[in-house]
Amino acid sequence: MALSASLLLRQSQSLVMTPQLMQSIQLLQMTHLELGQFIAAEVEKNPLLEFGAPESAMEFDGKSQGEDRDDDRQRPSQTERLSEALDGGFDNVYQDDAGPRKADAPELLAQWKSMPGSLGASGDAYDLDDFVAGHVTLKEHVSRQVPFLLHDPVEILVARHLTDLLDDCGYIHQGLDDVAADLGKEAAGIENVLHGLQTLDPPGIFARSLGECLALQLRRRDRFDPAMEALVANLDLLARRDFQSLKRICGVDEEDLLDMLAEIRALDPKPGSGFEASATESVVPDVIVRAAPDGGWAIELNPETLPRVLVNQDYYRRVSGSATRDEADRTFLAEALQSANWLTRSLDQRARTIMKVATEIVRQQDAFLTHGIDHLRPLNLKMVADAIKMHESTVSRVTSNKYMLTPRGLFELKYFFTVSIAAVEGGAAHSAESVRHRIRTMIQDEPPEAVLSDDDIVAALKAGGIEIARRTVAKYREAMNIPSSVQRRREKRALARVTAG
Repeated sequence: MALSASLLLRQSQSLVMTPQLMQSIQLLQMTHLELGQFIAAEVEKNPLLEFGAPESAMEFDGKSQGEDRDDDRQRPSQTERLSEALDGGFDNVYQDDAGPRKADAPELLAQWKSMPGSLGASGDAYDLDDFVAGHVTLKEHVSRQVPFLLHDPVEILVARHLTDLLDDCGYIHQGLDDVAADLGKEAAGIENVLHGLQTLDPPGIFARSLGECLALQLRRRDRFDPAMEALVANLDLLARRDFQSLKRICGVDEEDLLDMLAEIRALDPKPGSGFEASATESVVPDVIVRAAPDGGWAIELNPETLPRVLVNQDYYRRVSGSATRDEADRTFLAEALQSANWLTRSLDQRARTIMKVATEIVRQQDAFLTHGIDHLRPLNLKMVADAIKMHESTVSRVTSNKYMLTPRGLFELKYFFTVSIAAVEGGAAHSAESVRHRIRTMIQDEPPEAVLSDDDIVAALKAGGIEIARRTVAKYREAMNIPSSVQRRREKRALARVTAG
């Protein structure tokens, strides 16, 4: 077959992802914190971008020069006029009581300027983080107590090694034989040091199992008697709510057993969790929904999550004039202007897209906002995407890590997307979240003498118009950490007998 060169004319369509288009897609799924960091980086490297000041600040800066400020200094303030009209004097009316002496303003100012980190004559600002108390970790808390417990240098080194083995909950998972092999010491000496460390604060620290952790706390309370020791040794029976076996093993009656269970519940199974280094962050809603006067819903974007970015056109016109002779400078300014305009348009498009998706979610879940979780409708990404004429992937990016504040509470946007549960005889479908809520409510309201099995819950839901399988009920119940009907029956009957007695 002979090879030859030829010219072909072909027409085709393709989607090209430009860097700006990819950046616009990434902006959709950013949280407001990530968006703020991205914009701060863009403002830092683009001289034409600047943060827009709030209107109140702009109005305040409007009278920064000129005669208006002089007139304001000469004109009496509202506080002064009010002091003249009212008896606002601070003189001591009780002459016999001189009262505490107040330092003069210049003296206080001098003292404040002399403080470390204050705004001195140089005008350098101080960092508020310098005044925040440092966070104490679990290992630091334990290390501070070791010198009061041990004095032998070798034992202190062993204690430091054991402290390094603590997990976030305060447990040690490595065996003492392995620790002894690592340190070249006898296992008996390691265990003696461990027993001493188990007396430190918080109670239950340095335990090797849940039973040992509970036993350490009970010993600290002087409540580790033989009956309690037998209960701690059979925590598997307690997890199954096998109260009959526990009463026989512990040698107590039902009332004493319930008192022992109450003491167990009062203990901390994770004594080291209070020293976690992760800080708690508050969730700021991206969308706010309020009841409108006309009976509908007023939807608005939270201004705190929408950074205001402006393009300084005046600066661009000044710099791009005759003063700029270098071609590289003109190219840089043109690219900076293009990037700044693109960022402002992308932020505006992002806000509009979030508003469209939130509006459609509110329209679809109007019954939930009005009546509660029982009226939460099944909803998926395709339904919202078809309604607002967008792609499902766009809706998925918009709803990621975004929150909506409603009269019913604060919810993630993805909370409103639930699986559909079929209804009986072709009725309206139910959302999986509302079905889980009904199951939880039914179990909470069940009497001790008529505990509902999974089959009973299926029958009750079917009578209410919900078609659901038994295995689905069991899956939902286990996901909500609700024990089985056998375990609930044992616990509720025991509590009912104690209450009646």
